[in-house]
Amino acid sequence: MLDSDVWTHPTRLDYPDIEAAAERITGRVRAVSVAAAQHGRRPEAETDTGATWVALPTVDPAAAGLYFALEFMQYTGTFKARGAQNFIRAHLDAGSFPAAGVTIASGGNAGLACAWAAREAGVRATVFVPETAPAVKVDRLRSYGADVRLVGSEYAEAAAACAEFAESSGALASHAYDDPLIAAGAGTVFTEILAQVPDLDTVVVSVGGGGLFAGVATAATFHGVRTVAVEPQGSHAFNAALEAGAPVDVTVDSVAADSLGARRATPLALAAAQTDLVTSVLVSDPEIIAARRHLWAEHRLVVEHAAATALAGVHSSGGYTPEPGEKVAVVLCGANTGLGDLT
Repeated sequence: MLDSDVWTHPTRLDYPDIEAAAERITGRVRAVSVAAAQHGRRPEAETDTGATWVALPTVDPAAAGLYFALEFMQYTGTFKARGAQNFIRAHLDAGSFPAAGVTIASGGNAGLACAWAAREAGVRATVFVPETAPAVKVDRLRSYGADVRLVGSEYAEAAAACAEFAESSGALASHAYDDPLIAAGAGTVFTEILAQVPDLDTVVVSVGGGGLFAGVATAATFHGVRTVAVEPQGSHAFNAALEAGAPVDVTVDSVAADSLGARRATPLALAAAQTDLVTSVLVSDPEIIAARRHLWAEHRLVVEHAAATALAGVHSSGGYTPEPGEKVAVVLCGANTGLGDLT
């Protein structure tokens, strides 16, 4: 455990937690780039997915009010680098880092970030991933020098093996999303977005376990900005937690499950949602695929399905519809993907 002066709220975040994370990781992660983007027309290439898109006019990008936060350009290809740096640096500063190093279970992206941050800090990393993890992520994990262990068919099984390893080895157990230091690190992306779009009305994020959402929503709510949380219909742990009033287990079946495949949302996410500035949206797999193809066809951006999920939340028929003149930033959170399924 960290000393109380390092972390004081294990089940919720406050804005000072985001500020503390920013101080730790500044200069260790890439500042996010924010680009104005035209509202998308409906390209012919997208009509075969079965998704229904809102027909928004093609206007001047700045006037349209839609922005892309290009967080997939972050080290290791996702926002996860922020939380990993914050977690490892906080424990190093507190003198609580064991000789056995750090261990984490991940669908791939959190493990990549942990392995990268561990290498940067000169400490050992043991990463557990499901056997179904994309090869591109497993290969990159090994390139960072991590001890990679493939266990089970989904994240929960890898997580159980990781917990057993932490107990037997004494390694410091990190988490893909359910840790206040991880979530606070992720939330620093919002303050960087706001610095570039100071009159922002709404930020849109995809949600798996809820670490990114918890951090972003905490920071956004502090500044009076709405957060739209977007999940696949087949992997909706956060939405289910909102309906139940507590984290509950859900089944996972989505094209975005490699990144958004958490069975249960973190309590940090549920706590951050206790405001009328949070909106939960569910989208279908065809809509996610359409959004991903749109980003390539219209913007030449290649992202993973998890990132496209966020855009689907404002482009699909059942998603969030911005008001005229509303300024909306969509966080494109990662791009650890192969190119073969873009078309």
